[in-house]
Amino acid sequence: MTDDSAWLGTQRLPEVTVHASGALAQTIRAELRQTRRVPTDVQVAVCIMTRVRETPLWREVEAALPEHGLGVEGFVVVRRGNDLVVAAEGGHGLLYGYFYLLRYFEWMTGDFTVVEQPAVPIRMLDHWDQLSGAVERGYSGRSIFFRDGSVVPDLTRVRAYARLLASIGINAVAVANADLPEVARLAGMFREYGIAVSLSVEFTDDPFDERVARWWSATISRVYDAVPDFGGLVVRAGRDPEGANLLARAVAPYGGTVFWRYAGEQKHDWRDRSMDRARAAYDQLIPLDGRFEENVVLQVKHGPTDFQVREPVSPLLGELQETVFALELQVTQEYSGQQQDLCYLAPWWREILQFDTSGGGGTTVADRIGAIVAVSNVGDDPNWTGHKLAQSNLYAFGRLAWEPHADPVSLLHEWAAATFAMDDRTRSELVTIMSGSWRTYERYTAPLGVGFMVTPETHYGPSVNGYEYSSRGTYHFADRYGVGVDRTVKTGSGFTGQYPEPLAGTYEDVTTCPDELLLFFHHVAYDHVLHNGSTVLQHIYDTHFQGYAEVEAMVARWRVVAERFEPVVRENITARFESQLANAREWRDQVNTFFYRLSGVPDTHGRTIHR
Repeated sequence: MTDDSAWLGTQRLPEVTVHASGALAQTIRAELRQTRRVPTDVQVAVCIMTRVRETPLWREVEAALPEHGLGVEGFVVVRRGNDLVVAAEGGHGLLYGYFYLLRYFEWMTGDFTVVEQPAVPIRMLDHWDQLSGAVERGYSGRSIFFRDGSVVPDLTRVRAYARLLASIGINAVAVANADLPEVARLAGMFREYGIAVSLSVEFTDDPFDERVARWWSATISRVYDAVPDFGGLVVRAGRDPEGANLLARAVAPYGGTVFWRYAGEQKHDWRDRSMDRARAAYDQLIPLDGRFEENVVLQVKHGPTDFQVREPVSPLLGELQETVFALELQVTQEYSGQQQDLCYLAPWWREILQFDTSGGGGTTVADRIGAIVAVSNVGDDPNWTGHKLAQSNLYAFGRLAWEPHADPVSLLHEWAAATFAMDDRTRSELVTIMSGSWRTYERYTAPLGVGFMVTPETHYGPSVNGYEYSSRGTYHFADRYGVGVDRTVKTGSGFTGQYPEPLAGTYEDVTTCPDELLLFFHHVAYDHVLHNGSTVLQHIYDTHFQGYAEVEAMVARWRVVAERFEPVVRENITARFESQLANAREWRDQVNTFFYRLSGVPDTHGRTIHR
């Protein structure tokens, strides 16, 4: 159990009148009973549209409605003078409207009208928690759901987690496949906050065997009998796409969805440079586009490899035309510091969401997706996420899933203001420390998009050659002359040809390829000159020294404000910064030494490189 209420700990509201009935209206009333009160003359009403005329601002609310209505999850907030009304068409929208009010009330001044609807219909978190209580790729302790083969007896913390997720607009979760009565218990807790539960499963059966189809149909029927609002199935590592269709047919009568995670991985031979892991998902899925049932959602990783701190946006996100697909991100920091290192990922996610999939003013990733999914970063650590500041990534994911245009720095201010009782100056200092931390992490780790210079299996800390001879196809091909992977059509694996023009041409040409992705797409000499005027080798030296220096600066800034935080928070963050500084030092020294020993070219600034 934890007393850490994360970003639901500091807000206050006045008395609120609720004009609604139903389960989610009851949740709102329960929330109001535990919310601290703020003295004010503002009269607040929360109501469904069928009762909006019981409020003084009903004309203004009705005038604000979009032409096609608010939908299931949309809401409108209107303030005129001392009257404020939150209205929605049903319970889900009303719940999100309530949390909007909770988030912003003390910043609301003057008359205004706000209409909000989510940009993406399904906003889901995957949990790779095992029934034993272990969490795969988890960095925050053990599971909050499971222990010793079953669901934990006390669901108090699960309910607290559901509150956190609903407050940022998450409407679905996927958990491990437990016994059905236990699943029903979890689903009941999440239901209180409008969140549907799906189950993650493995599918290794023969999809053409009628006995298999009958078994799944009968099993799914029992699941929906126990959990009528069951979301569906998440197949973690799909093999045969016909399996997705079999499962989709089983859940279709109940309105369920099958999320089919398809990484496209295959065995590679490091000796053969024409083999390319980045190509696999596109090569295997594009021929299947349009062959899936309507309730199948292909879950596509944001990049063509595996959640690196920098890689190009997957071409699948622009090229799938006849299949509903989801963007998959990774809130758990597998390759971005594992919640030891501070790495605020929202700026990276927003870049991905706003990426122009045509390269020529066309639709963005956010425009094209039918769902957005991420692997969660929570565990039973007292502060949920191991590193207290890693809570910001969970918060930002939910907010960006609702509004992909949201400004990551503004979201950081929101999160900090809601999480800590502090003055504006301290909040600004904290935001300054955190806002650039993704770029800092990128600088002191793998350079220019090459990726995977991590310790095998654990994926924390540097091992420049850790995957260089693996069968996973994650190479940098560094030698005495240069570094990088040739993925061009002209001389390499041809991966650049999976993008449409003009993106394909931009990535194909070494002179137009963005510097931050140069080594992902090209093998170049160390003296190749980047757009910033630096050579590749000098850039590697400079960014690794710079990244370490930025961590030092972050630590120094933190020490100035640390005493303003509660002891448990101060001790947690201080210890994590100490670990991050040591990690950044190892990255700096190992990467710089590796490239110096290969090239024999010294740093032009004469800084210490261990030879």
